[in-house]
Amino acid sequence: MQDDTKQIQEVIAKRTAKNSVFLDLFQNKSYLLKLYKTLHPEDTTATEDSLTDVTIENVLTDNLYNDLGFIVNNKLMILIEAQSTWTMNILVRVLLYLAQSYHEYFQRTSQDYYKSRKVKMPKPELYVIYTGNKGKKPDKISLSKEFFESADTDIEVNAKVIYESDKDDIINQYIVFCKVFNEQTKQHGMTQKAVTETIRICKDRNVLREYLADREKEVVTIMMSLFDEEQIMKSFIKSERHDEARETAERMIKDGEISLEQIARYLPTLSMEELKEIKAEVMQLI
Repeated sequence: MQDDTKQIQEVIAKRTAKNSVFLDLFQNKSYLLKLYKTLHPEDTTATEDSLTDVTIENVLTDNLYNDLGFIVNNKLMILIEAQSTWTMNILVRVLLYLAQSYHEYFQRTSQDYYKSRKVKMPKPELYVIYTGNKGKKPDKISLSKEFFESADTDIEVNAKVIYESDKDDIINQYIVFCKVFNEQTKQHGMTQKAVTETIRICKDRNVLREYLADREKEVVTIMMSLFDEEQIMKSFIKSERHDEARETAERMIKDGEISLEQIARYLPTLSMEELKEIKAEVMQLI
């Protein structure tokens, strides 16, 4: 069982090391520059060459995090994607991502924060891109407000939240792309048709048209791999629950206080045939 679990986790880790559409899109510096100018239209000095990608690679995690980091004009820009499920835990992700980004920045610039000389660090700007519906959700979120009842704490994180708007900028186009994708998966399920229809609809609506035209095959591959990952996770969870049910059934049979029929009512994932097999195994050990 442990070997199977380890193998599944390794497969998931390999899959999640691949880019998401979010990261694949903004690893292209022309789109990254458009993203930055959406946030800072007043900055006319920024160029593709002035952008430094400092996105952290999540190669050892079992989840796909769409977290993007880059430095431009002494600003550390961090954008964390929150998908359709809203949670204030996103602030914890922002905090940890910021800390790791600075740690890597000091290493990259050969600065030692244990010495007396004050280090130089870019000013942080923190954003959350939410691809679900805004509703009554706030435009800004605060760690102290959400987790410490607005108390005066020794640590604080503030982030601006970006929702769908009527603008035609690169960020809003990405959010629209995500919403079209969600609509298509509801209609076609987790299938390649949902992916290809998403791409077709977005190209027709001039949403990320250039990107999708240039990298359509790669986008299909990325999105289909996410389907594979979700199926692996579902199978893993189902397997874990089934094994837990078997262990519970073994304990209940050993106790000998209730019948197999009663156990079957408590543990509906186990068939009567399987319960009989478990009972036979238990009886051999007694």
